[in-house]
Amino acid sequence: MCGDLETDESRAEEFYTRFVDHTRSFLATMNAENAGATTSPLHAYLDALFQRTLTAATQYRDVPDEVSGYDRLSMEPLVYARLAGFMAAHQPLEEDPMRRLIDAVMMGYEEGEAAFSESDHHHAHGHTH
Repeated sequence: MCGDLETDESRAEEFYTRFVDHTRSFLATMNAENAGATTSPLHAYLDALFQRTLTAATQYRDVPDEVSGYDRLSMEPLVYARLAGFMAAHQPLEEDPMRRLIDAVMMGYEEGEAAFSESDHHHAHGHTH
């Protein structure tokens, strides 16, 4: 029983380590793609905000010692979703803020899923592509 708990904890931290690795790779790719690109000041600001927020999710500044990386990975999205809902509630309904919010969530999910599937196929396995 105790061995199961240790295995679960190490597996959970493995997920967080994978998240950190994917985040660093994704941000490096994003920075390379955006280098020299001409964007509006608003889009540049939003990209920088996204990058700072995502980077903060991989760092342990201001995180209590008893909070594991996996705990953060599983719970922080709920905080960001709550924040997004709070901000969306202050937009005019004719702008369809919930649709925009859901579209943004799905875009982030697809980006994370793409990073996961790319790195997941860098190991040796028996099937061919």
